[in-house]
Amino acid sequence: MVRPAMAHYSGYVTTPKQQLINHISADAVFHGDFTLTSGKKASYYVDMRRVSLDYRVAPLIGQIMVELIDGIPDVYAVGGMTMGADPIAAAILHQGAAVGRNYHAFVVRKEPKDHGRGRQVEGPDLAGKRVIVLEDTSTTGGSPLAAIAALEKVGAEVVAVAVVVDRNTGAKERIEAAGYPYHSAIGLSDLGLSG
Repeated sequence: MVRPAMAHYSGYVTTPKQQLINHISADAVFHGDFTLTSGKKASYYVDMRRVSLDYRVAPLIGQIMVELIDGIPDVYAVGGMTMGADPIAAAILHQGAAVGRNYHAFVVRKEPKDHGRGRQVEGPDLAGKRVIVLEDTSTTGGSPLAAIAALEKVGAEVVAVAVVVDRNTGAKERIEAAGYPYHSAIGLSDLGLSG
């Protein structure tokens, strides 16, 4: 199993996961009245791009997610629906390489391109390859399931869904009901939030 290094701050030790939780809590959680992708209303919004595109936080996301998926055998590539999954896949690609994991990355477009090769899934050839679908913040599970449908059309074998923050709003249940293992790194309780 991959073991990320600990950081020392003012005499106490904090894990990469706790550092990531601190960054998300401080920079990516917004309180107010929000409408989610599902159309549901929420009193807070987790905007992971505020941290997943931050040079200080992306390596932490990569470390935590590499550890989360490390036990899944023979994973060839990671990725998901653009754009939320893109920085997560890049972080895993880089942090995985740093610890000897050879994960490729892919991007799933919302629609196939209407020009060039007309591809919906960009990156390496995934036919017959074991892949993990990623998401930055999971609400309904719709984005991972849409990515799975596109990946299966190109012959990829989806072996799991892995998300950074699970909002505990039914995504896990929906994805597992569709037959895919679901893994999350951080839950609402970690962020001091409730569903």
